[in-house]
Amino acid sequence: MSPSPGISLLVYAVVAIIALIVLIARYRLNPFIVITLVSVALALVAGMPASGVVASYEAGVGKTLGHIALVVALGTMLGKMMAESGGAEQVARTLIDRFGERNAHWAMVCIAFLVGLPLFFEVGFVLLVPIAFTVARRVGVSILMVGLPMVAGLSVVHALVPPHPAAMLAVQAYQASVGQTLFYAILIGIPTAIIAGPVYAKFIVPHIHLPAENPLARQFLDREPRQKLPSFGLTMATILLPVVLMLLGGWANLISTPGSAFNSFLLFIGNSVIALLLATLLSFWTLGIAQGFNRDSILKFTNECLAPTASITLLVGAGGGLNRILIDSGVTNQVVGLAQDFHLSPLLMGWLFAALMRVATGSATVAMTTASGIVAPVALGLGYPHPELLVLATGAGSVIFSHVNDGGFWLIKEYFNMTVAQTFKTWTVLETLISVVAFALTLGLAQVI
Repeated sequence: MSPSPGISLLVYAVVAIIALIVLIARYRLNPFIVITLVSVALALVAGMPASGVVASYEAGVGKTLGHIALVVALGTMLGKMMAESGGAEQVARTLIDRFGERNAHWAMVCIAFLVGLPLFFEVGFVLLVPIAFTVARRVGVSILMVGLPMVAGLSVVHALVPPHPAAMLAVQAYQASVGQTLFYAILIGIPTAIIAGPVYAKFIVPHIHLPAENPLARQFLDREPRQKLPSFGLTMATILLPVVLMLLGGWANLISTPGSAFNSFLLFIGNSVIALLLATLLSFWTLGIAQGFNRDSILKFTNECLAPTASITLLVGAGGGLNRILIDSGVTNQVVGLAQDFHLSPLLMGWLFAALMRVATGSATVAMTTASGIVAPVALGLGYPHPELLVLATGAGSVIFSHVNDGGFWLIKEYFNMTVAQTFKTWTVLETLISVVAFALTLGLAQVI
């Protein structure tokens, strides 16, 4: 008896992802080329018409890069200004003074938790990565020792904590209370970030040996030493500007009348690209002109920092192309259909649907929105009394097992200068820990309230 078309599609997808990993990790082929080839091959084997394969891949790449390319470019410029002015050095010194050198990883998870609240993961990452490199150098530890706690903090708030955009979408779908969701999310998010960040970093980092040279780190660390550094307050005000603007954008409909001119203004400045653009322009003054740099120096900084991001941007775009192929070929629908055949509790459904969507599409936001859209009617029909916990369960599922179809996977790999295998051992395991720990704590909380 031949397998059903649905099962065949899932098999093709699994084989494609395994082939991808082997070709990149074992045979060291160019990741961008491999992702493109495997995406096209999967589309053809899955039965997509040949005329639509390239268009589908291009649409996925274009949609991903339309946002990410701007975010990476602006975030890198802001990071470069922090580095050249000594602002990142000042933040690093202050954090180390307050927390102590031995606790630098705790400092990074705390600042990531704060800064990451209204930001998409990629935005928070490019904002904080210069500080992570500077802290690592000052303390004399691997970038992973401070970098992993940082991305753990960012990932936890991305998945669980309103007013983060992804969490807010789930809050609306489940008709949950924002205030209660926020309270429960912090209650669960803090221990989750601790376990997946500082605790796991302490365990795994001794087993990961990075190359001595990191080309991307060089642009943040190789600079002329400065006698006078910008103040901690000025630097943090500059870096927190996009955070504040995005918070205003996220709460625009509560602050002002939807559809009004003021509402439109808040939504405009709260857009991640506009918020980062304004912060970058501000940094040209606060961390540039005010620190004695002229316009030629600022132009030089902003031009030279973009070259190393080209490969990252392409890889993230290729991951977006693979995502689109998985969706257009019907793999994603099969995953959802398979999960619906099993009768599960609303909490488990939220987590499992989001987890399956995450593995299939690579996007935590897509996983959250899709899963909450499917589970919400079921939960409401059953009269489930704690919609806030459904938000947390769905958010926990949405970050599980980040792999080669996730733009964040390649972002982490390239910035931290790891191999694919090392990225699986660090980033992928960290994301899975966040998912499992947060879901376990949510189940525990469900027994108490």
